Amino acid sequence: MAEVVEVLVSGGKATAGPPLGPALGPLGINVKAVVDEINAKTASFNGMQVPVKVEVDDKKNFTVSVGIPPTTALIKKEVNVEKGSPEPNIKIVGDMPIEAVVRIARMKQGDMLSYDLKHGVKEVVGTCVSMGITVDGKKPKEALSAIDAGTYDKLLVE
Repeated sequence: MAEVVEVLVSGGKATAGPPLGPALGPLGINVKAVVDEINAKTASFNGMQVPVKVEVDDKKNFTVSVGIPPTTALIKKEVNVEKGSPEPNIKIVGDMPIEAVVRIARMKQGDMLSYDLKHGVKEVVGTCVSMGITVDGKKPKEALSAIDAGTYDKLLVE
């Protein structure tokens, strides 16, 4: 029976301390080897919280699976802001090109509720509404109308 440990770690900066060390120590595996593999696999998500799953089998072999950070973390990294706007309808904290929105929607496609890329893009734009981030220089609700009108259809080919 395989043991599974699921944790959130800071991308590229996992340590043998909590939460990993105490969870992995009793399983009898080399914690440093696990931490090194996690850091290698999450290096591209530097500064973001990344969901990680470590599976340990009966023979003390382990596999590390890395999830995709939350949509808000991907948006913040793309726009290069620390946090969303405290007053999203009044104060705008950044602008994101539609290409970045499509890229994030593609990354998150397996985790989203939408059936296709167009609706996934609309979900990401919807997240921008609550964060105070414009899309292609437009208010997010205007960008949603442009998506519905087919303005960006050439980017949404799956």
